[in-house]
Amino acid sequence: MNVHLMHSGKVQIDQALALKEKGWHPAPYTGWLRSSKRKIWVPVSTYLIEHQKGLLLLDTGWHEEIRTNQRKHLGTLAHSMFKGVLPEGESILELLQIRGYRAKDLDYVLLSHLDADHVSGLSHVQDASSILVSTEEWTVANRGMRYNKTMWKGASLITFDFEESGLGPVGRSYDLFGDGSVRLIHTPGHSRGMFSVLLKTSRASMLLVNDTGYCPQSWEELVVPGITVDDQQAKQSLRWVQQQASQVDYVFANHDPTIKPMTITL
Repeated sequence: MNVHLMHSGKVQIDQALALKEKGWHPAPYTGWLRSSKRKIWVPVSTYLIEHQKGLLLLDTGWHEEIRTNQRKHLGTLAHSMFKGVLPEGESILELLQIRGYRAKDLDYVLLSHLDADHVSGLSHVQDASSILVSTEEWTVANRGMRYNKTMWKGASLITFDFEESGLGPVGRSYDLFGDGSVRLIHTPGHSRGMFSVLLKTSRASMLLVNDTGYCPQSWEELVVPGITVDDQQAKQSLRWVQQQASQVDYVFANHDPTIKPMTITL
């Protein structure tokens, strides 16, 4: 199994979005009325997994419209909170092409959750055979103001239900191929239906935590993301990642600025 860790541009956020802060500000993660010194740039990662049973893509990175009209693409509210950059060659279409693939070659697109920086490029890969999102995530996706529903317009999303497997922080997961090699582990807290991905072969293992935590400090010190739907669940998920970090060979967070693009063979 080959895992390509790719960066589809980067995003500028307030540091409180990565690591929750407590103080006078009611919503420091927005960056509103906050010093520019608190702004940080982090990568927007996407992962291409070459598995013997199929070609998988985890999250989609930025859409190419980020280059030309990101206020329109993100919406005014989201654009006031963060800014994206997408260099030439780093859209998901371009990243696939570099590796000799097209969107229709993808057997599965796995959407860890539906925040903009994870589904922005979805229309670029809507020709994939299957696009999966958890039922919990999809149920809340069309409510409230958090999600930009235009980002999955025209795409055929398939929902799946987590199983009571005893795996993960809440004991629920989904075994994609039924052989334990690709497990979608329910890690709620940052969002209701978010999952991390646990990859295993006879030789090695890897945990892709997505936004369960933004960097190793998150699970080492149990600092939850700035945006959560449930702080207690978010911390419970981080405790599980902390435990896994001592058991698996690799752990990667989507927005960890210390991680460079690379390919790892498991």
